[in-house]
Amino acid sequence: MFNFDFYNPTRIVFGKDRLDNIDKYVPTDATVLITFGGGSAKKSGLIDKVKTILGNRKVYEFGGIEANPHYETLVKAVEIVRSKNIDFMLAVGGGSVIDGTKFISLASHYNGDSRDLLKYGFTRIPFNIVGKVVPFGTVLTLPATGSEMNNGAVISYEHGKFAVMCELAFPKFSILDPTITFTLPKIQVANGVIDAFVHTMEQYMTFPVDAKVQDRIAEGILQTLIEIGKTTISEPKNYDARANLVWSATMALNGIIGTGVPQDWTTHMIGHELTALFGIDHGQSLAIVLPALLEVRLEKKRAKLLQYAERVWHINKGSEDEKVDLAIHKTREFFESLGVKTHLSMYGVNADKIPVVIEQLKVHGMTALSETQDLTLDISQKILEQAL
Repeated sequence: MFNFDFYNPTRIVFGKDRLDNIDKYVPTDATVLITFGGGSAKKSGLIDKVKTILGNRKVYEFGGIEANPHYETLVKAVEIVRSKNIDFMLAVGGGSVIDGTKFISLASHYNGDSRDLLKYGFTRIPFNIVGKVVPFGTVLTLPATGSEMNNGAVISYEHGKFAVMCELAFPKFSILDPTITFTLPKIQVANGVIDAFVHTMEQYMTFPVDAKVQDRIAEGILQTLIEIGKTTISEPKNYDARANLVWSATMALNGIIGTGVPQDWTTHMIGHELTALFGIDHGQSLAIVLPALLEVRLEKKRAKLLQYAERVWHINKGSEDEKVDLAIHKTREFFESLGVKTHLSMYGVNADKIPVVIEQLKVHGMTALSETQDLTLDISQKILEQAL
């Protein structure tokens, strides 16, 4: 196991009827900016409920944060924070709203060009670069990204998606009420299951370092998602299934399973380009890339693939090759059982578009990916060809 530091200060408030805790954890004298997305939180009455709980606090609203939050939209919120002297924010939405709110938090008191914050990638932005931030809490409406309990965000700018990470960007608290997610469209739930699954795989499916606790927790998350995935889509008001999805998605990316282990975020890096170029949903892009990546990188990942086959899918018969092949097949089959297509051609993206994706990976510096940083553009091309 590698050396590691672990830090996560976010308070989780989980379960039914927990919205009232907002009053407990938002300072009573705060001037609050509520951030939200395309309007469903408003139409459902959730924003009004939140405002009622906030009581006599001065409250402003900022809606319209996109599914892939755009820098140009977020800087408008930064201006509101500055002009209205906002000193607390409340993100009501899914991962994109929370990601956008993190960027607003970091940018609002930044003295330079806020685009500077996009250049650090997976290197955490130093405290002294950011200085003061605006604290925020979240009310989660879509289980998927784990943004409600981590310090990372992904922000869209021009034709790219940029990772933004800073230890000052953890939410102060997050309200996780599974009942709030009951009305989500089926495709959003399916995308959320896949996002959580792939987050887990990218921290697990690398090479063994004898991190037994992290492996077992990761395998538990994967098995849970396999067990409840179809149920939580077909039975949206099944509280137990949805509660397990919400907590699985949070646990998949709150730092626990990534401590002391190698990580491979290639699936996300290629998937981000597919979303930016072709408008393929984030979860769908991951379902396309991961099975193809496992097929191309089988030898590099053989030991963990075999462990995955035996522990997660309970494949105990056959040769090693048969086990890992079947595990990859079952992974693709699982994604498709959720109603998500797993081949580029099914989204109208054919071989002639692959060079465009490769060029964007090159432009964004994604030329040495994977847990061993040996995944070149040529290998990314093979993965995309395998994904056709």
